[in-house]
Formats: sequence, structure tokens, C-alpha cells
Amino acid sequence: MRKILHLDLDAFFCAVEELQRPELHGKPFAVGGRPDSRGVVSSCSYAARVFGVRSAMPMSRALRLCPDLTVITGNYAAYSQASHQVMDILRRYTALLEQISIDEAFMDLSDLPRDGRALAQEIQAAIQRECKLPCSLGVAANKLVAKIANDFGKSSHRGSGTYPNAITVVLPGQEASFLEKLPAQSLWGVGPKTGARLAEFGILTIGQLAQAPAGLLQREFGRYGEELALRARGIDDSPVVTEHDVKSVSQEVTFDRDVRDADRLHHKLRELSEQVGYRLRQDNLTASTVRIKIRWDDFTTLTRQETLSQTTDQDGVIYGTVLRLFDQLWLPEQRLVRLVGVGVSGLTAHVHQLMLWDTPAEKERRLLDAVDTLRARYGKKILRRGLEKPKNK
Repeated sequence: MRKILHLDLDAFFCAVEELQRPELHGKPFAVGGRPDSRGVVSSCSYAARVFGVRSAMPMSRALRLCPDLTVITGNYAAYSQASHQVMDILRRYTALLEQISIDEAFMDLSDLPRDGRALAQEIQAAIQRECKLPCSLGVAANKLVAKIANDFGKSSHRGSGTYPNAITVVLPGQEASFLEKLPAQSLWGVGPKTGARLAEFGILTIGQLAQAPAGLLQREFGRYGEELALRARGIDDSPVVTEHDVKSVSQEVTFDRDVRDADRLHHKLRELSEQVGYRLRQDNLTASTVRIKIRWDDFTTLTRQETLSQTTDQDGVIYGTVLRLFDQLWLPEQRLVRLVGVGVSGLTAHVHQLMLWDTPAEKERRLLDAVDTLRARYGKKILRRGLEKPKNK
């Protein structure tokens, strides 16, 4: 019988901020963008959630709900460091660790003799002792139920204004009885649209979904209907995956105010191209396809992409391709731009080839390697490209 744990760090960004600013403890505050520049809430304290503040909410609305809300820009380097510390603790227990996000992970502890609750309590205590961070855990015989159990445990503390620090255990054989009274949308794969479609047939709970006629689910959802029925009964044999293949790398930015200046857009696209190139080199990857994304002020979003004749991880190649794609989308009337993005796909492992002479590409690569080394040691802002003068000046 498998023993799967799902860990979720409670209000992670806020918990890290409280370590650095103890005066925030127990106060309503949010980490995210400024309210005067379309900022959104990345994370909010449980004291703020009492007022209805939620993640992904516009910061301006959050302030209307909670006028005393403290807004913090955030320290993502500190969050990353804290996440690494937590994941290192989890790796002491097993190599079968699947990190889902910066603050969430699955663990397969089937080979350990102690029961799941005892292991969850020990892990929770270790993270509190060594990292001073609160976390909640769900324990079950599979990933599906462990995740839902954790969500359920955390939601049981909703409105308390304090960190949940919950541990919820679903014993083997009790999966269906645990799930049956929960809303259908608590199930993986049941979003708002699927939930609304199920509601049309009177299916509001997971238990009702488990008892739904197989013919109905197959007719309405095809082969996915059979998978829904299995999940509703708590059946899931998906493994804990220790590595995920990276499909693409992208960076984008939403401007504080809409932009129509082509020079400023060019400069931002260069910055984004450099960020994408840096991430490729850090992961020892090269890309064969470059993509640009533009969102106009009316929220119309356009994308264009180009496949390269040779894979690359170099900023200049990415930016040059992005500029050509930008020219295809840029309109003569110069509409206002809300967002721009740069992405690459078709990723393969970088293979370094020794050359008998230095090509421009090899010189560029050595320069980029030197810049990457400086940024890794002294921070990403140690070297920045200067603004280019417009050609007509």
C-alpha cells in the first residue's frame, strides 16, 4: 500500500516576510504589485483573508476590502532560498520527491515503516524548527486524495486568521467515503466549466459523480468521463515524478501604463530575451523556436513564432528573431501595448563542440558565460545593458 504525502507551505511568501519583519505577524498584509499599477495579490496573510482578500485579486480591490492592508513588493530571492531549504529537508526522507511549485510538493514514503501521520508530524516539526515556516500536509494512498485531503484540512481553518498547520490523513480504503460529500469541483480536472456541465445533470458532489451512469459521463466527456468516474471513487495510480521535462521557457511583463513608444518596447523585448537566454544557459538547454506575445490595450492578444535553422541559447539570436516578429505585429497606427512576452520552445540539451577557430557565435558564448558567472556571484543587476539611442538622434 502506497504512502503519499502532499505538502503545502501555508501563505508561503507572507510567512517568509514575517521572518524578516516580525511586526507583520498577525497583521493584514499582502505581497504583490502596487495598486496604482495594475498590481495583483501574489499571497496574503491569513489576517487579510478574513476580510475577503485572496491571491490573484487586483491589489486595488484588496485595499477596498481591507483599507488597513499593508502592501509589500516581495523578495523573491528570499522565497527561493527558503523553498530550497524546505525541499532539502524533504529529501532527507526520500528521493521520490515531486516539487509542484515553489511551495508545494508530493513525497512517496511507502518504504518507511512508520505510519503517515507520524511522518507528517515529524516533517512539519522539522520545517518549523529549522526554517520557522508553517506548513500543512495531506496523507493518503495516492496523490489525488493526498492533495484533496490537504486542501480540505487547510479550508477547515478558514476564517480563523491564523496559519492552518493542518495534517489530514485518509486511511486506505476510506478514499470514497472521504470524497463523497465534497463539492465536485474539489476533484482534479473539474474546473468551473466542467462543474457547470455536471450541475446541469444534478451532479454537485464527488459522491454523486461516482454514482453517475457511465454512459452519461462517456457521452458528455468522452474518454475523460471514465477518468472522472475513477477519480470520484478515489482511484489514482499516478506516480510521484522526480523530474519533469521542460517544454518551454518564457518571460513577460505587464506595463504599469500602456506603452506606444517602439523604442521602449524594443528595450523591454531585449531585456526579456536576455532573461530567457540566461535561463536556457542555466539549465544547459538550447531552443529551436522563438515566440513573441503582444497584448493591446483592449486585451486582444497576438502571438507569432519562428523556427530557427539552428538551436540557440544566445541572447542576441533570440532578440534578433523577436524583433523580426515584432515588426510583423507592430501596427502603423501604433496602438497602445499592455503586455509583451518572449518565449522559446523545442528545447534540447546543449552540446558544446570544440572548434579549431573562434567563430562569432563561440566568442558570444564565452562572453555570455562570463556575464552569467558575474551575475551568479554578485546578483543579476551587476551588469545591465545600457539604453540604445534611437537611430534618428
